[in-house]
Amino acid sequence: MITPVELTCEYRINPSGIDEPRPRLSWQIAAEERGQRQTSYHILVSGNKENLAAGIGDFWDSGRISSSETVHIRYQGLPLASGKAYYWKVMVWDKNGNPSDWSALNFWSMGLLQADDWQADWIGYDAALTDDQYPVKPWGNGKKKRTVYRPLPAPYLRTEFLLSKAVRRAVVYATALGVFELSLNGDRVGNDYFAPGWTDYHKRLYYQTYDVTSLLRSGNNCLGAILADGWFAGNVANVGQQYYGSKLRLKLQLQVEYADGTSETFISDPSWKTTYGPILEADMQGGETYDARLEMPGWDHPGFDDAEWAPVDTAAEVSPLLQAYPAEPVNKLGEMQPAQIFEREPGVYIVDMGQNFAGWARLKISGTAGTKVTLQFAEMLNADSTLHLRNLRTARATDTYFSKGGGEEIFEPRFTYHGYRYIEVRGYPGEMTADKISGIVVHSNLNRSGFFDCSNELLNTFYRNILWSQKGNFLEIPTDCPQRDERMGWLGDVQVFMPIGMYNLDIDAFIAKWMRDVVDSQFEDGRIPSTAPVVYKRVAAAWADAVTIVPWQLYQFYEDVAVLEKTYPAMKRWVDYLQETSENHLSTMGSFGDWQNAGSETQIDVLATAYFAHSCSLLAEIAKILHRPEDAQKYQALFDDVRAAFETAYIDETGKIKGDTQGAYVMALQFNLLTESRRKMAETHLLRRINERDNKLSTGLICSGGLLQSLTEAGEVETAYKLISSTEYPSWGYQITQGATTPWERWNGFSAEKGFYDDVTNSFNHYTFGAAGEWLYSSLAGITPLAPGFRKIQIRPQPVGDITYAKAIYHSIRGEIASDWTLENDVFNLDVKIPPNTTARIYVPTSDKDLITENGTPVQAVDGITYVGMENGMAIFEAASGSYKFTSPFRN
Repeated sequence: MITPVELTCEYRINPSGIDEPRPRLSWQIAAEERGQRQTSYHILVSGNKENLAAGIGDFWDSGRISSSETVHIRYQGLPLASGKAYYWKVMVWDKNGNPSDWSALNFWSMGLLQADDWQADWIGYDAALTDDQYPVKPWGNGKKKRTVYRPLPAPYLRTEFLLSKAVRRAVVYATALGVFELSLNGDRVGNDYFAPGWTDYHKRLYYQTYDVTSLLRSGNNCLGAILADGWFAGNVANVGQQYYGSKLRLKLQLQVEYADGTSETFISDPSWKTTYGPILEADMQGGETYDARLEMPGWDHPGFDDAEWAPVDTAAEVSPLLQAYPAEPVNKLGEMQPAQIFEREPGVYIVDMGQNFAGWARLKISGTAGTKVTLQFAEMLNADSTLHLRNLRTARATDTYFSKGGGEEIFEPRFTYHGYRYIEVRGYPGEMTADKISGIVVHSNLNRSGFFDCSNELLNTFYRNILWSQKGNFLEIPTDCPQRDERMGWLGDVQVFMPIGMYNLDIDAFIAKWMRDVVDSQFEDGRIPSTAPVVYKRVAAAWADAVTIVPWQLYQFYEDVAVLEKTYPAMKRWVDYLQETSENHLSTMGSFGDWQNAGSETQIDVLATAYFAHSCSLLAEIAKILHRPEDAQKYQALFDDVRAAFETAYIDETGKIKGDTQGAYVMALQFNLLTESRRKMAETHLLRRINERDNKLSTGLICSGGLLQSLTEAGEVETAYKLISSTEYPSWGYQITQGATTPWERWNGFSAEKGFYDDVTNSFNHYTFGAAGEWLYSSLAGITPLAPGFRKIQIRPQPVGDITYAKAIYHSIRGEIASDWTLENDVFNLDVKIPPNTTARIYVPTSDKDLITENGTPVQAVDGITYVGMENGMAIFEAASGSYKFTSPFRN
């Protein structure tokens, strides 16, 4: 018996307001029996719950479809209408032709599919602000300062409307130039932050969809909104304020369906009223200033007296394409309690949260009216226990609260966030204690997909650090760091981090959304800048190549053909540009190189040509998948030419690659740039370069992740383990011994002996060096895809060093995969879980394959398991889905 579970539409569970006219439906299969698989499915889609419950698919009845497919099945029914909700369920048949029960009911709703579906106006508040009211402030920390920053207040907007009939369904569609927070009759609408998100606002802007049926009341109702600068008008990256525009705007549409079948629409228009309120400053990097004395009780309730409020201003500075938000929102997803609080000097408290993360603080305060409390945030402390602010550069990272008096108050900002571990609190009335402050963890709401644990606690700490860093940086876009005046979506960081990023969290929709930003950033001649949304415009090899690499990686884990299709034209333009500008098939593209390497700079031309070849190779494979045979042939031939040029120009007769760096050998091995004989030479030279550095790495952000994989594939898993478990500089473990709770940007960002590295570019939450965490899943635990979307799975654990157990769980798009092994007294035990509707190739380390058992039975006698052969001391088996327990004699 099998059961369809985990139903999703466009990667999400019950999404609201999508604008894909033929959405993709997916599910997983649950089964206890080994070898179970789906042989057919039947999908019903209805316009109401009642019809669906009765088995009527009035919008789509697929009938019984003979297929094992469970992911990305395109809707094939009647045309879908703007604003409407649709309900669906699925039945499946198992390998014996037995039907399941129908799945639970799921739904999706459509957004506004046509431009003329929008009736709302852009509204905001453009009141002139004097220097006396809002003076220009010094801006920045350390050596780098600006004096052009003007903190801007947040406009409050409101309107009232009358409902005289019973409501069946009500939906708000809203977007902004800036960021917004909505309320309805005093209740917050939704639980997301920083909506509508960050895009190139000149090209594309998202809107959010909220079902507000439960918030409406009969009679008078009130819609309220607060706007803030966000990425649109606030300090963005390191370019200052108003990079995209200066006038904050809201666009909102409330569509109400009445029980009698009629409908009514309420929109943002010139009838709304506006004013400034208690939020005096709201900047992503600067922080938020809130004066509780200026609160306006009841401002977002019906009946509030807004006679002194001003009429709204209308029209917008830009006219981007409006689309439904396609990913998971930014939410509050945790709360941290202080690990330590101490008074550094009278009235100045240092709060240590014990963990570097992204978010803000919630403060409880009881003070007299006008009491000013400031909270400044930092990742590290100086030797004298002051905040280390130098690495924040121009980000002030300071929240300020003015008390209204009269009892306990709670301050929690709305429109800023900080990357921090420490908070300096000044002006707090009374004693600062742990019950008065907490840290709020904020990031995009991405489901946890992977779990890892092993007998080496250093590796466990490294894994936890990676996960914290990914959460702190996967906030709306994949930023490089959450603390300083940067926080950009660097393409090079993403492309090397993707594998561990996908093992850790479900990032399919998140990255697919960001790939739109990458495509939007492309220049007319085909070049791809280094950040998306584009702020930093320099084009660099390994960074720009993310346009081919990241969609390919998404396809490997999620079998997402749609991302390949949507990105394919941009991929071609990039590779064609590389071909046009190359000289004898050697790339002329510049690069940042193997950034932050440990004193071993890989030659830029070597790196650029290696990535040129890699992009050609991937584009050829993608062309095959998209059924473009002429392109596949063209780019395969181009790859062959670039690879030949690479060998001729950069490799001598002994197999040495120009520059003789670890990074050069890693790229050549990873990107298949070598003949078999030269591959062996490169592996030997890579080991030599490690040995010459006293068994230490020298790679940087681009090549360190692939270093461990290259060694393992070369049969040097012990060397890989020595590197990842080392605590000597430079190493991942060295950062941990120096107090790291997230990976750093530099191998030597700080040491107890020497202090801080003498450069302001010194982030202590920089996920890219965490790319090496892929090795924990794919090599130590041994889980990798053998076919896209884990349709076929490889389990190849690597017992190594002093490790006595390792366990990894990965919730793939087709279900849960697990590899759990122990090694004790020369007996290797391996517990494996393979989800229904998939198969696996399982490698069991052994010193005698004939003594391997599965759950106590000689493995040769177990149904569903086929012996394939031996390879490098491992017995190889093909297995159907199910749970298995292998026991094998093994001497390490």
